[in-house]
Amino acid sequence: MTLQKVMSQVRRALDDYHMITDNDRIAVGISGGKDSLTLLLALHGLMRFYPKPFTLHAVTVDLGFDNLDLDKIQELCNKIEIPYTIVKTQIAEIVFEGHREENPCSLCAKLRKGAFNNAIKKEGCNKIAYAHHRDDMIATMFLSLLYEGRFQALEPVTYLEKSGLTLIRPLLYMRESDVVGFTNKAALPVVKSPCPADGKTRRKYVEELLRRIDRENPGAKNRIFTAIENSWLDNWK
Repeated sequence: MTLQKVMSQVRRALDDYHMITDNDRIAVGISGGKDSLTLLLALHGLMRFYPKPFTLHAVTVDLGFDNLDLDKIQELCNKIEIPYTIVKTQIAEIVFEGHREENPCSLCAKLRKGAFNNAIKKEGCNKIAYAHHRDDMIATMFLSLLYEGRFQALEPVTYLEKSGLTLIRPLLYMRESDVVGFTNKAALPVVKSPCPADGKTRRKYVEELLRRIDRENPGAKNRIFTAIENSWLDNWK
């Protein structure tokens, strides 16, 4: 997967869901993983010629784990001339030492989003770009079905009333395998998650379940994604 092909899929999502308006200041959430770095480079490439001008600001919320090295991501941002902000927090201590929750992901996500939104508003950003790809959309829908008893998926565009920010997901048409292919080809400086819960969550279980379903029923994930697109869910075309 080349950068040109990644940009083509991202532009399709931007156009289909009108994700960008003139002079948007977009904060790209950088976790250090393959998805967020792929999104950053794709938007950076499109920024030069997209018909609606916009700017980017990369932001990482540092949860406070000791073994998170973001130097190479900083170097990448310097190279492509995108401002990069690292928000220092003590979320790891709060979640894993203070509360000691059996399922820490929900509290962590809430605290992380709060820190992220506060930081980007200070930078004058009005939109957030998250790197959820097509497989994430499908997994979220399955999580809702299995554990909440409802049919729900991440939205391509979401307006956050409390913060006044708009959240966009420009990778929604990309398969995870495409992201992996691009990451390897571009030798992106991926940073392994230092979270002790990484790989042990319900989401990870559902992702593995979906891979098995797709292996045993070729094309199953394609059809599931089509079902999401054709559903009555809000903000899907």
